[in-house]
Amino acid sequence: MSKVILKEEHAIFRKAFRQFLQQHAAPYFEQWEQEKQVPRSFWLEAGKQGFLCPWAEEKYGGSEADFGYSVIISEEMAVIGAGIGGIGLHNDVVMPYIQEFGNEQQKQRWLPKAVTGEIISAIAMTEPGAGSDLAGVKTTAIKDGDNYIINGEKTFITNGYTADLVIVVCVTDPHAQPIHKGISLIAVEAGTPGFTKGKKLRKVGQHANDTSELIFDNAVVPAENLIGQEGMGFYYLMKKLQQERLVLAIGAVADLKRMLDITIDYVKQRTAFGKPISKFQNTQFKIAEMATKIKIGETFVNRLVADHVEGKDIVTEVSMAKWWLTDLAQQVAVDCMQLHGGYGYMEEYEIARRYRDVAVGSIYAGTNEIMKQIIAKNMGL
Repeated sequence: MSKVILKEEHAIFRKAFRQFLQQHAAPYFEQWEQEKQVPRSFWLEAGKQGFLCPWAEEKYGGSEADFGYSVIISEEMAVIGAGIGGIGLHNDVVMPYIQEFGNEQQKQRWLPKAVTGEIISAIAMTEPGAGSDLAGVKTTAIKDGDNYIINGEKTFITNGYTADLVIVVCVTDPHAQPIHKGISLIAVEAGTPGFTKGKKLRKVGQHANDTSELIFDNAVVPAENLIGQEGMGFYYLMKKLQQERLVLAIGAVADLKRMLDITIDYVKQRTAFGKPISKFQNTQFKIAEMATKIKIGETFVNRLVADHVEGKDIVTEVSMAKWWLTDLAQQVAVDCMQLHGGYGYMEEYEIARRYRDVAVGSIYAGTNEIMKQIIAKNMGL
């Protein structure tokens, strides 16, 4: 991460969080992959040690930590595996909506428990017929006295199965023109009448990240659960997606560095034709090419982190980083698996898991095709 924002306290925090993961995550990761979720006990322990929403104000139980701490958490979790990324979603994607757009009552109600791990959060954007096109959501929330009646279905929702609190992207004004002006954000709590969770979805990778469908069938939600102003949901999403995509780029860099490290270790040990395969020119060229691209990406992301901390509008640059680094992660995963040979295709080798886990990076938080559209639009095309 950029040394521009790193201080001694960040290094201390990194050491503590790394030790926490080695003790509480690494030994159990394979089990979590099989169970398709991270247990609540891990969330509670993370909260107890101050690793959930560290940016929250002290009055809500947080440490008022800067974004550098979020970067460290993303990097260190990526080293363990993408399957525990639900914590990053909770910390840096979902709860910041409450922090920035929620009222004081909502903050007091939800932030303290989000900090302790008593509340696990999710955000429900994607629907069976609407993914990257957020303006195409069909889930409706119609005002009825002091409540909203929500109807619709969401899918591919990370943390959806275990979530206690879901921020739902829905249409509160079906007649708004353009339609995105009728989109709002409403917080829905587990146990709400009419709100049910589907089964955990079977995915190609990131198995420890629980992912599910959410169904709203005349779900009755108090009007006081509206986040911010009615009709402002789309604008809130656009404002926060910069940070979400930056966090993904940060994670991609960490994934890339990990894949390269384990591959370098492997080619030094594996022999063929009487010598380590690291001594073959093809291997050296492949490693050199990957290392160069990863360093370029890391340097770019470090600059973006510093710019983000300064509050700069870097939507275009973050879109560049998100698409390029998630694409690069897929390319590097292929090359690293090839250098592992047949062993790379075996599940007991980490590169096999990395190969399947990085595949979704080019899809979520807006597909890479959408990232390119954003870049082109902001270039005046």
